[in-house]
Amino acid sequence: MFTTRRHGEASWGSLSTARRKEALLGYLFISPWLLGLLLFVLGPFVASLYLSFTTYSILQPGKWVGINNYVKAFSREPLFWKSLGNTAYYVVGAVPLRIVLGFALALLLNVKVRGLTIWRTLFYVPSITPLVATTVLWLYLLNPKFGLINYALSLAHIDPIPWLTSPKWSKPALILMSIWWVGGNMVIFLAGLQGIPQHLYEAAELDGANAWQRLWNVTIPMMTPTIYFNLIINIINTFQVFVQAFIMTDGGPLNSTRFYMLYLYDNAFRFFKMGYASALAWILFLIILVLTVLLVKSSDRWVFYGG
Repeated sequence: MFTTRRHGEASWGSLSTARRKEALLGYLFISPWLLGLLLFVLGPFVASLYLSFTTYSILQPGKWVGINNYVKAFSREPLFWKSLGNTAYYVVGAVPLRIVLGFALALLLNVKVRGLTIWRTLFYVPSITPLVATTVLWLYLLNPKFGLINYALSLAHIDPIPWLTSPKWSKPALILMSIWWVGGNMVIFLAGLQGIPQHLYEAAELDGANAWQRLWNVTIPMMTPTIYFNLIINIINTFQVFVQAFIMTDGGPLNSTRFYMLYLYDNAFRFFKMGYASALAWILFLIILVLTVLLVKSSDRWVFYGG
């Protein structure tokens, strides 16, 4: 047994030789992860904070400029606000769509039907396909001349839509594309649905509740922790949308798909403004942090943990 301190902690000196060896082996086994964390996560994290206050450009040593990069972003860079607006548009459009569709799919695939495992697999597989391959596939699907989506619309006598060549339709096109990854949400919702106690449904049925009333009064309240989790994950992911716009439109047409991460990438790796790009990264981090804190604060009002 360990000799415990005031707060229940065992001191290193009180450990037996066997326990010390066991602890050292534990540290040895997790050392690759610790080194990775220090070198590839915390190190760049601190370095980017320092660079955000400099004019570092890779080719020349950085010069300390204080908060000038942050002032420049907010006051002298129209593309900063444009990219931020494009990203907010995408987040507002894609997150509710993915949450609602993921929940609806989970409800449909939570009933006992023939071939249920196959159906679940079919809906989940798209979410694990490589992002670049998916993006190239959607380039064909959204093609205004021979794309499958416009062909389906033509069957309903709807004129072809210039999905990726019109500033009006480019962001809706990418929001539509975002449903490709709804399978990940579906799996998490399925796990949540299967954790709802069956006796709640039996009690509701005894009270005469129909299917809609059971959904509204039992399923949705019990699923609010899962909805809350999916909401935070999706907001964080959608704020970092990059590959689709980089490959499909490169920010066009007329900067309508120049999302925040693409604007950051351009400044860092096309214009070599590493200092300014680091400031942009920290602004995005703070935006996501504030939204996450607001969601956490609001969760007391709408998330029901059943306890």
